[in-house]
Amino acid sequence: MEARAIKRFEGSSPRKMRLVVDLIREKRMDEAISILRFSKKHPAKVVEKTLLSAYSNLINKLDTGKLNQSDVIVKEVFVNGGPSMKRMLPAPQGRAYKIRKRSAHLTLVVENLEV
Repeated sequence: MEARAIKRFEGSSPRKMRLVVDLIREKRMDEAISILRFSKKHPAKVVEKTLLSAYSNLINKLDTGKLNQSDVIVKEVFVNGGPSMKRMLPAPQGRAYKIRKRSAHLTLVVENLEV
């Protein structure tokens, strides 16, 4: 059985978030949480929170009570680009530079290992 969690409109760029997401793909739940907890990257906190949400969704879906984290794997995780906020930065001689503040959509799927 599998469950998913989606985090949309996160204020980190998709490129930076993909660096963190690639670390936990196809890992066990407890191993993925320890990797994210000790990562120095800023999006690791958001990914960890979404991973715990997906785990909670799986427990609610199974409706059996407690489920050990070592019995759950990160089946699928991907990051898509969200909308960009467009801003202007003043530049010399009356010009302006465009700034795009990117956002990301994170989708995370966890699966129960049937032993």
